[in-house]
Parts: sequence; C-alpha cells; structure tokens
Amino acid sequence: MDMHAPPAPLVTDHRLRLIIFFFLSSAMFMATLDNQIVSTALPTIVGEFGHLERFGWIGSSYLLASSAVMPIYGKLGDLFGRKYVMMTAITIFTIGSAVCGLAVSMNTLIAARVLQGLGGGGIMVSIFSINADLFEPRERARYQSYSSLVLMASGAIGPVLGGTMSDLFGWRSIFLVNIPVGIIVLTGLFTMLPYRKPERKPKIDYAGAILLALTTSSIVLVADSSELFGSIISVQSVSIIAFGIVCATSWVFVERRAVEPIVPPTLFRNPTFSLLLVISITSGAIAIGMVNYFALFLQTTTGLSPSQAGVFFILLTGGIVCGSLLGGRLISTTGRYKPQSIASLSLSFLAFMLFTQVQAGTPVFLIGILMAMHGIGIGLGQQVPVIGVQNAADSRDVGAATGAVTLSRMGGASIAISIYGAIVAANLSRVGVTIPGVSNIEQLTPKMLGALPEAARQAVADSYAAAFTPLFLTSAGFAITGLLAAFMLKPVLLPTAGVVKKPNTAE
Repeated sequence: MDMHAPPAPLVTDHRLRLIIFFFLSSAMFMATLDNQIVSTALPTIVGEFGHLERFGWIGSSYLLASSAVMPIYGKLGDLFGRKYVMMTAITIFTIGSAVCGLAVSMNTLIAARVLQGLGGGGIMVSIFSINADLFEPRERARYQSYSSLVLMASGAIGPVLGGTMSDLFGWRSIFLVNIPVGIIVLTGLFTMLPYRKPERKPKIDYAGAILLALTTSSIVLVADSSELFGSIISVQSVSIIAFGIVCATSWVFVERRAVEPIVPPTLFRNPTFSLLLVISITSGAIAIGMVNYFALFLQTTTGLSPSQAGVFFILLTGGIVCGSLLGGRLISTTGRYKPQSIASLSLSFLAFMLFTQVQAGTPVFLIGILMAMHGIGIGLGQQVPVIGVQNAADSRDVGAATGAVTLSRMGGASIAISIYGAIVAANLSRVGVTIPGVSNIEQLTPKMLGALPEAARQAVADSYAAAFTPLFLTSAGFAITGLLAAFMLKPVLLPTAGVVKKPNTAE
C-alpha cells in the first residue's frame, strides 16, 4: 500500500459538493426505487403480456445484471475516471427504462430489465466511489449515512408508489418517469462534477471481467433457483453451481496474472479488507434478506392484515434511520468504525435470538420493539464496510474495493433469501398436522387466512411460528459470524483532512 497522503477532495467548495451530492442521491434513488417499484405492478404486467411462468425473471434479470457489473464499474472508475463512468451508467439505465416503458412483450421487458440492471449496478458503485473523491474519510461517514437513508426511502415508498402509478397512469409510467430524472441528473453531473484523470494508463482485464460476471451471475441464479427453476436442487441449478465453480476458479488464476485485475488480489492480503467483506455478506443476509420474511411472519403468526403489518415496517425503517444517522455521526466524530460494527451486529443477534421465543399470541408491541431493535442494529453498521474498505485500499483501488464490498452485500442477501425460503418450506412440509379448511398451508393468502375459523387460524399461526424458529436461528448465525469478524478488526483510526496516511500496521 502506498503510504502517501490521500488525494485532495475533488471539490473544495462546500455548497457545490452538496449540489453534486444531491444529484448523486437522485441517481441512487432512481436506480434503487426501480427495483422496488416494479413489485406491485407485476400482476398488471402479467395480465397484459401473459407468460406467468416468466414472472420471476422481471425482478431477477435486473438483480442478475446489476450484480454482475458492480465490481467491473468500480475498476473502470479507477482506470478511466469516475465522472464519465458514472454518466455512462446513468445513460444505460435511462435507455433501459425507455425500452421497458415501450416493451411489446414479456421477452422484450425482461431484456430491457437486463439493460437497466447493467446501468443500475454501475450507478450504485460509482456513487460510493465518487463520495470517496468528494469527502475526506470522517466527513464521508456522515454523507454515506445520508445515502443509506435514500436506500431506505426507496425501499419504503417503492411498492406504494408503483401500485399508485400503475393505477393512475398505467404500469409503463413507472419506467418512463426515469427518463426526465435521468436527463436532469446527467446534465447536473456533466456541468458540475469535475473530471479527475487517473495517473496510470488504462489496461482492461477483459478475461477477469467476463469470468467475474459469469461467477456473480451463477450465484444470483442459484439463489433464485427455487423461484426460477422450481427447486434449489434442480438439474438447472446443479449445472449452474458447477459452472460457477469453474468460472470462480478460473477467475482466481486470471487475476493473479493480470496487469490491472478487476479486484486486485493484493486487497485480500489486507486482513481488514477480508474481514469487512465477511461483515458485508452477513449484513446483507440479515438486513436485505430478511425483509420479505418479516412480512410473512407478521401476517401468518399474528393475524395482521398486509396494511397493519406495514405499520411494523415503519418501526424497522425508523430504527434503520436512527441507527444510520447515529452511526455516521459517531464515525465522523471519533474516526473509528469498529465499535459501530460490533454494536450493530450485537443488536441484530440479540433481536433474532429473542425472535426465536416469539409464539402465536405474543403481544404485537413486543414484536414491534424487536423490529425496531433490529432496525437500529442495521443502521449503526450500514456504512461500515464501504468506509472501511475505502480507507484500507490504496487510492488507485478505491473503486475496485467499493465494487467488491457492494457486490458482497447483494450476494449475501441473495443467498440468504434462498436459504430462508428453503428453511420455511421444509419446516412447513414437516408439520404433519391436518388443518380443517386448509389444503395447502403455503398457498394461504392473508384474506383466506382471515376467513378461517378461529381454531384453524390458531393452528396455522402455530405452524408458521414453529417454521420460523429455525429461520431466526439461521439469521442469528449470520449475525454472530459477522460479529466475530467485527471483533477481529484492528482498531483503525480514520485520517482527518490534510493528514498524511501513516504506515498502518493495524490494517
């Protein structure tokens, strides 16, 4: 690692930095909102195009493409400068949105979602990398927490906004609205964001980029195999696993010999980087991966309607907001991120262990307290992996490190969602209890559940509560794994503005 002073901030005028940060946040909101907003419009889309069997691909194709290109965009930003790489990502996303809005068939829409994802993945990585150019490490922690709030906001209002826009203007409007937003953001960044030309000559690692994209795509496909292929142990799924292993092995050999590897192997020689990747993977598993299962748990074990269950997500989201703002402020003030990571994962571990004691009939306010506790835990440590790897990596590799840690979080979420689904399905199938009026417990909708007699509703609630206990234990296992990694982190002190980075054996 070079032990020189980090580059000066890209923009010194504070007001201009805030304006640029606003444009970056708008781009992030657009990209993350689009992945959430489509969920409530899916039934309408299927109603127009048919092909219900391809329903899952509308969401999975976006996740597949965006995950595959995240580390590649990070490296391209290091090689060519982040301004034009970011603008390219926004352009691709905006064109993909236009094609989605004009789609004439299900296949056209899925292909356009892939194009959107190729841009959306670049937007996510480039934003965090540009933040590293705009703000010195301690100040960056505060702004990264604001970026985290943008992510939470898009997740919270996306489904509601998608349903409302579909009802008022048709489902195509949820994609077409991105066009004017994309143009405004492109114009703002073109005129206001300075271009910092990298000092070295670009050399693209084409083989490494292709192999990493194929490896990442294999992970996402396997994680979604239950929905896409009907089973996680289907022939297609096993074939993809084998293909992914071959690609991953080949990628390691290629990266060791590449002049400019997509993810430099030297990063993994730094224990801080490796530990933060573990924390990022486990954080994705317990934060993003658990969202849908909390909704299922609330509606099946407490009898709450979807709208009533939605109120509890206000507690979860509120906890994330409070934790994120507090965590950013603490890192900015103290210059240390290890304590926040330990506190974050400890709270989530405790919340999941307490969730294992929740039974049908547990007072809902206690469940609400546990969701708020988990939310605060998520928020406290949300920006730690990005801040940590950007500080641990040399300035020439900030984009590659950011791409790797962003991808690891998404990968952890995808894998955990698949594991959680398999756990719930396996435990429900072993219930062995015949419930009057219920032919298939997994196909019960909240409306159907509400129409059952009290005894049957209680039996369903007990069955789901029993099925969720091992799921919460698994989540606690993810949390304790991340917590062990957090304890192993060295007590790094983030530098302040203008301070030369000293040889840091703690990293």
